Order: sequence, then structure tokens, then C-alpha cells
Amino acid sequence: MEFSALQICQLLGGELIGDPGVKVSKLAKIEEGFPGSLSFLANPKYTSYIYETQASIVIVGNDFVPEQGIKPTIIKVAEPYQSFAQLLEIYNRIQRDKSGIEKFSYVSPSAKIGENVYIGSFAYIGSHVQLGNGVKIYPNVYVGDNSIIKDGTTLFPGVKIYSDCEIGVECTLHAGVIIGADGFGFAPQKDTTYKKVAQIGNVVIEDYVEIGANTTIDRATLGSTIIRKGVKLDNHIQIAHNVEIGENTVIAAQTGIAGSTKIGRDCMIGGQVGIVGHILIADKVKIAAQSGVGSSILKEGEIVQGSPAFGVGDYKRTYVLFRKLPQLEKRIAELEQALQDIKQTSINE
Repeated sequence: MEFSALQICQLLGGELIGDPGVKVSKLAKIEEGFPGSLSFLANPKYTSYIYETQASIVIVGNDFVPEQGIKPTIIKVAEPYQSFAQLLEIYNRIQRDKSGIEKFSYVSPSAKIGENVYIGSFAYIGSHVQLGNGVKIYPNVYVGDNSIIKDGTTLFPGVKIYSDCEIGVECTLHAGVIIGADGFGFAPQKDTTYKKVAQIGNVVIEDYVEIGANTTIDRATLGSTIIRKGVKLDNHIQIAHNVEIGENTVIAAQTGIAGSTKIGRDCMIGGQVGIVGHILIADKVKIAAQSGVGSSILKEGEIVQGSPAFGVGDYKRTYVLFRKLPQLEKRIAELEQALQDIKQTSINE
């Protein structure tokens, strides 16, 4: 789909300098621009590229003043990065604008399907499932019985939603996500074997949540595992049964959260973090990558690092000493030798 510079300018509420009729159908980085593409300039270190780019349209800040002639049509806006992000979202929506039920998919007769829904080939929609308006179900997705998927949510290829789970409005689940698999519940027996504890709860994902590829969220033993509104999860994250993650918390890849832990809102958790079960983490806490959290963090806004994790200031001071351990060991050996020499001299006298 093509858009003219004038259409884009009107959409962004900007100022157009150049040919209002020039059209673009692709987006590109400014250093990789080509005819028919639209790019943006937000970082000053990329300014030189605007004089050599082949992009047809470039979005710039209101304060941009060219030092020499430029070929592209210019659209001036207050915030070029945010404006380009807005266009990316529009472009993305157009690319994903699918509807209809494709051949070879299965939809249970008891399922309730909203308007403008897309269901790709080889998808399976179970009994009494509810799909809201504008839901996109890509090929090879499984949606188990009694599950609810609300308006505008997208499930990319290979997503598996076990029975009785609920996905909110405008959520995005990327390829390979598994929602509602059994929690890791096994009771040790006297003969050293383990007996499985039935996991009869579900998973509830609230609105505007995005979940990265191959992330898994286990169903609760009883009640619900809950992912609150606005949470963003990276790829390859494991969230165990009965965990609750507060609103707008973000978690990077390969983090694992054990059962029944409660994480507050607006937290930031780095990659490869391990968090034990049955603890509380306060609002706005930040946990550095590869940290191991073994106890509750009850102070709002605390920043921790290390394994076991503790205050980031103390961690940095401790790490300085840790890196100096070889020198300190050498100095201690030298002092011990000097002390031994003094003792030997005293004996000889």
C-alpha cells in the first residue's frame, strides 16, 4: 500500500518541505534508504546520512536546518522518533489486517466468534471458546475449551492456549507461547517417588500484554496465575503456577519465576534472573541481569544485583573489592613473609 508525503504529513500533523505527491510503500533506516521508502532522523550522529540517503521521505525534528541540499521530501515534527514509531504501528496493522476463516482450520460449533476475526489454516478452536472482535489466530494455534480471547488480540503461529484461560484486549502472543500448561506440582512420597498434584486453576492475562516467543506461563494449582495490564514479557521466560505480575512490569529474556511469587507494578527485571517461589517484590523494583533473588524485596523502588541479590550500591562496592582479591592476596602473603622475617631476625639476635 502506498502513501503520499501529504497523507503522512497530515497524519502526523507536521510541516512538509518538498514534493507533497511523492509516494512511499516501505520503511527503512536512513542509512539504508532507497527510492519509495520512508525514514527518519532523530539521533544527531546520523545527520550526515540525510545528505546521501536515497529515501523518498524523511521525518525530522522541527529544529532541523539543512547545511546543504537534500533530495528527500522532508516532514518536520516535534518528536521524529515517536512519529516514526506511530507509522510503524500503522504499517504493522496494515500488514496484519487479515480476516476470515481459512480452509483446514477447526472451529467448534459451540465457539462464539466475533466480527472481523481471522483464523488461519490448521488452527484449532475448542468447545465454548469466545473470540472477541478483531482477534487474529494465525496457523497452527491451539485454543483449548472454555478459553476467552478478547477484542483485538493476536496469537501468532504455534501459540497454545490450554483450557479455561483468559486473554485480555489488544494482547500479542508471539510464536510458540504456551499459556496454561500444568504448574510444576509434585508431592514427594515416602518411597522417594513423586505424586503429581492436579493443577486445576487457570491463567488470566489482562489487557495490552505482550508475550515474546516461546515464553511459558503455567496454570495455577488453584485460582489463577495472573499477568496484569500492560506487562511486557520477552522471549524464553518461565512463569510458574500462581505467580502474579503487576501492571506495566517488564521482564527480559530467560528469566524464571518460581511458584506463588507476587511481583509489583512498574518493575524492571533483567535477563536470566532467577526468582524463588513464595516471595513478594515491591512496586518499581529493578533487578539487574543474571541476579538471583532468594528473599522478598519489600522496599519500593529498590535496585538489586548479584546472586544472591542485594542493594546495587553495596554490590558495586563489593565487586570492586572482589576484583582486587588477587592483589590483596599477594599483599597479605608479602606482609606475612615480612612478619616472618622480623620474627626470625629477633630470634637470631
